[in-house]
Amino acid sequence: MSEMTELQQAVTVGAAVFATILTRFLPYILFPAGKETPAFVRYLGSYLAPAVFGLLVIYCLRNVSFSSGGTFGIPETAALAVVTVTFLWKRSMLISMASGTILYMVLVQTVFS
Repeated sequence: MSEMTELQQAVTVGAAVFATILTRFLPYILFPAGKETPAFVRYLGSYLAPAVFGLLVIYCLRNVSFSSGGTFGIPETAALAVVTVTFLWKRSMLISMASGTILYMVLVQTVFS
């Protein structure tokens, strides 16, 4: 595989910079402060984040075997329970995801290794 020429590198960096600037400023251009946000965008703002997290849970648990294997899904179930309880308690996604991840890693590295 050959390396990129200087022109190709410059075009790549320029495209990345343009895309970054566009994604940062486009919402302010499309939805200025004095204009009401469209109902469709408000709908997406309400339902998209929970849908993404639901898909993330399904994706993370897709290969877990609860009926066979070495762990029977115990680390995953424990971490999911800690994430749920911590979120209901603190209402912080960051704290709940971090606590579940830490518990999962401790269980996998020490108890179920």
